[in-house]
Amino acid sequence: MQYIEKLKDDLARYIDQEKAEFFPKFFNAFPGGYGEGDRFLGVKVPDQRKVARKYYKEISLAAVEKLLREPVHEYRLTALLILVYKFEKAKTREDREAIVNLYINNLEYVNNWDLVDSSAYKILGAYLEDKDRSILYRLAGSDHLWSQRVAIIATLAFIRNNQFSDTLNISEILLDHEHDLIHKAVGWMLREVGKRDFQTEFEFLKSHYKRMPRTMLRYAIEKFEPELRQQFLNGLI
Repeated sequence: MQYIEKLKDDLARYIDQEKAEFFPKFFNAFPGGYGEGDRFLGVKVPDQRKVARKYYKEISLAAVEKLLREPVHEYRLTALLILVYKFEKAKTREDREAIVNLYINNLEYVNNWDLVDSSAYKILGAYLEDKDRSILYRLAGSDHLWSQRVAIIATLAFIRNNQFSDTLNISEILLDHEHDLIHKAVGWMLREVGKRDFQTEFEFLKSHYKRMPRTMLRYAIEKFEPELRQQFLNGLI
């Protein structure tokens, strides 16, 4: 645990008071918001990456887990950035498994959209590329907002390898979700599918777009030609 206090001291050098005041609003940390109760130092992501790169080789997984369970948002994000660097540099299957197990066992602390989006596909998705992916379906079927977002964002790793079936299946599971953050995540992943295979996205949307929340659809068709986009928005496909 010797590096935790040094790491916190390094993060403290990058505190921006304006960001400290802005972040709670931006991440909905107010009462009733999806990030209710979260605390912020006011450190920008590029500066957190600098600190994560400085410590990821030496800091133990036990120390990273402790940091991930901290109430301060930047400590948790820095911990996740360290896990990503460790996973990318891991030389053995056992090392990768240890990182993924730590990640899965601490999903309750991966509890805002930036924390999910910075880690889900780079750790869990990357690990599952050549493995059984049933855990993503369990997460998608849970009643935990952030686990559900992890499930769909993790599939970005597969999309980048031109594997689309899990993205489409999990998108279908989440079609009727009530939360805007899931609508945006699903729409984003469908858009990523379309960048690589327009026809696959088009056929999925044609079957499901009338059932989709408006935000999900708008995200999914953002890159479509204007005329086609309007046809979807007006229910004319």
